[in-house]
Amino acid sequence: MRSRIAVLALCAVLAACATAPGDGPGNGPGELRTIPALDLPRYEGTWYEIAKFPNRFQKQCLSDTQAVYSAQPDGTVRVLNRCRVAGGAMDEAVGTARQQGGPSSPKLKVRFAPAWLSWLPAVWGDYWVVDLDPDYQLSAVSEPRREYLWVLSRTPRVEPDKYEALLRRLDAQGLDIVRLERTPQGETER
Repeated sequence: MRSRIAVLALCAVLAACATAPGDGPGNGPGELRTIPALDLPRYEGTWYEIAKFPNRFQKQCLSDTQAVYSAQPDGTVRVLNRCRVAGGAMDEAVGTARQQGGPSSPKLKVRFAPAWLSWLPAVWGDYWVVDLDPDYQLSAVSEPRREYLWVLSRTPRVEPDKYEALLRRLDAQGLDIVRLERTPQGETER
């Protein structure tokens, strides 16, 4: 039941992101820049959440947060988000992502609402890859309003110098890195 509530909360947040106006001249740092291109097959696989802006739809997540992306025959991407909750169990949410603007676009739309609601634009949220190292090992994901931010890594831990360099780049993009909270990554398989 809690998973369903979390999914509904996520849908509400994503709907707000999808329908809210973005930054413009005089309203802040300007449009958030994405990476130039995303090789989606290289991006697929498991990513560990290293840090995030706190949000309502992940309040139950205490540690070991991961995202697993896998290509689907219809060209979409299956999104499996999971995290450890109180009591030690893993909570999971399954969603769908699709690229916006072509096969190398770093801008995706993601939904966790049921498929029968996929025709509603409000159930799709922005997933913009705003930083990615050349080896596809460390990534940062946000959305146009900069209200959400996730730092993801292929490994549960990131070298401090690489993390600090990423934070400097995110800060230069107008993301409020002071809001980032680290995600404990311990025993990821039980």
